[in-house]
Amino acid sequence: MREFETITSVESADEFIARHPLALLYISQRDCSVCHALQPKVQQLMMKYPKIELGAIDAQDVQEVAGRFSIFTVPVILLFVEGKEYIREARIVHMDLFDEKMSRIYDNVAGSDAAF
Repeated sequence: MREFETITSVESADEFIARHPLALLYISQRDCSVCHALQPKVQQLMMKYPKIELGAIDAQDVQEVAGRFSIFTVPVILLFVEGKEYIREARIVHMDLFDEKMSRIYDNVAGSDAAF
């Protein structure tokens, strides 16, 4: 399974997004059972998308993340392409639909550009 890079500040999150053409942020909280159940599923799914870099933020530790990314609930999955948000999934994520969205974007972006 792929591992998430731990992000500990909003500035680090912005740098992570800027540094990686394809960046996925997983925003969760320690006491969130849905967050803990979903994360391994996301990690497993991301095996199909090796060019996407993975970052994780604990919203309890980095409270400013809620304002920076307009987060009202957790978990939230954000996919950024060249610094722009393309996918936002929150709370209850249907993995098959999420996979379809990821596949369309990944095939169009990563498949067409050798720079990724």
